[in-house]
Amino acid sequence: MKVLVIEDEVTLNKNISKALKAENFVVSSVFDGFLAERLLKKESFDCIIMDINLPKKNGYDLCKEYREYNKHTPVLMLTAFDELDDKIKGFESGADDYLTKPFFMKELIVRMNLLINKSRNTIKNRPKELIVVDDITIRTAQKSVTRQGREIVLTPREYQILEKLCKNQDEIISKDELIKEIWGTSLGINTNTIEVYINFLRNKIDKPFGKNSIKTKIGYGYYFDSE
Repeated sequence: MKVLVIEDEVTLNKNISKALKAENFVVSSVFDGFLAERLLKKESFDCIIMDINLPKKNGYDLCKEYREYNKHTPVLMLTAFDELDDKIKGFESGADDYLTKPFFMKELIVRMNLLINKSRNTIKNRPKELIVVDDITIRTAQKSVTRQGREIVLTPREYQILEKLCKNQDEIISKDELIKEIWGTSLGINTNTIEVYINFLRNKIDKPFGKNSIKTKIGYGYYFDSE
């Protein structure tokens, strides 16, 4: 599981990272709000540990903007103040939990694991009309797609291919399977058609966001890489 630690106190950042790595988490660390903002848009995580008093962009603003395109990844906020108003502001910004400094690393890990388990259960039980993969959200009723909060306009065929890949994330879907499901028995449709549409999708879904989510398994087909 991947965790991002956003904390400007170097020693505390290192201590948190060390404790998490000892629990077999994959940890990334940043020390200011601007770098955190860039990394949050670029990569996906299982949990975010975020200090409030960050240089360049504070935790409140960072969390609020993050929630515009990611509603499900849990955020655990850290602060040096144990004031009710600060906690309320943190929750209103989109935080899932709150921990006041100083704290015990064991408590941090327990709270974080609870948040991750809750998030996974929520995603598992989410109604089928909403598909969330990485930082992509698909609303099947409206046939709409957003990535990092930005709406992406797709043609009906492009949408159908993306929905199929995302519903079966990390599973390889063959070209023949895509043709059969999306075009049925239409004449004149071949594997070259699928290749063209996959290229269209990559230009809309991946390239503008610096991503490489739609991947090819040569000789087998395509899959959506959720990592």
